[in-house]
Amino acid sequence: MPINAHPEYMEAEKQFHNASTDQEKLKALEEMMRWMPKHKSAEALRKNIRTRYKKLKLDITKSKRKKGKQKGIKKAEMQVVLLGLTNSGKSSILKSLTNAQPKIASYGFTTTQPEIGTLNYQGCNIQIIDLPPIASPDFNKGIVNETNTILVVVEKLHEIKSILDSTKPQQKNKRIVFNKIDLYDNETKRKISETLKSKKYNFVLTSTFTKQGIEELKQKILNSFDIIRIYTKHQGKKQGLDKVPVILPPNSTLQDVAEKILHGYSKKVKHAKITGPSSKFSNQKVGLKHIVKDKDIIEFVTE
Repeated sequence: MPINAHPEYMEAEKQFHNASTDQEKLKALEEMMRWMPKHKSAEALRKNIRTRYKKLKLDITKSKRKKGKQKGIKKAEMQVVLLGLTNSGKSSILKSLTNAQPKIASYGFTTTQPEIGTLNYQGCNIQIIDLPPIASPDFNKGIVNETNTILVVVEKLHEIKSILDSTKPQQKNKRIVFNKIDLYDNETKRKISETLKSKKYNFVLTSTFTKQGIEELKQKILNSFDIIRIYTKHQGKKQGLDKVPVILPPNSTLQDVAEKILHGYSKKVKHAKITGPSSKFSNQKVGLKHIVKDKDIIEFVTE
């Protein structure tokens, strides 16, 4: 321990010696460099810390290379990516929305590989991916560039710009998730909300602790997709309605629905019975060129 060391340095050095992972050691070394003594007699100490930091960072990089490339992620029809800084609560958001059980810890850079979960909401199965923090060497920008919707998870207003700057400007489907809102009083919440409104962000205030905003977030996720949901009914069966809808773009036809179910299936269809927003009455008989609407129920009649 150096003479005349700053209390923050002493605490960081203690964290370094108590660290159980290389990532924890790296974070502690960063704090040690931040607070290490600046006087001339500590020159050797500063050099030693910087050398240890560089060596540890190199060892971590080599270790990751040995593990090989990241496991490929098959993109689902509806995909969302959680984007944010370390300790923003992305993993907790993933757990609150889906069936996933990600590792959650108080120290930084807990997520080192993409974590995947499925949000089952209003009949839709939506793939949600929690990526490592944008400052992490494990961060995969390729997934961000290809996804349908980006959830920017923050706990401070100033974090938003730096995270948005890491995405492509042409990616329009971005939602701000201001997390850990339970830490603020009502007046501060109001100011945060007004600031986000003034910047015309599409946002939601959330807390995975109190569950505030989680249902609203699910609805915003679904609304971010320009889709219609078509439910199919098995021919001649009263209780044959499929629970999982066929997902299609707006202005799709019955032929599109049939082909989405099975390629070539539309050639076997004589006509269809349709009930819902696009029909004039229940079980209306229509042809394959009929344009369907969201939440239509269709029964195909085959030859």
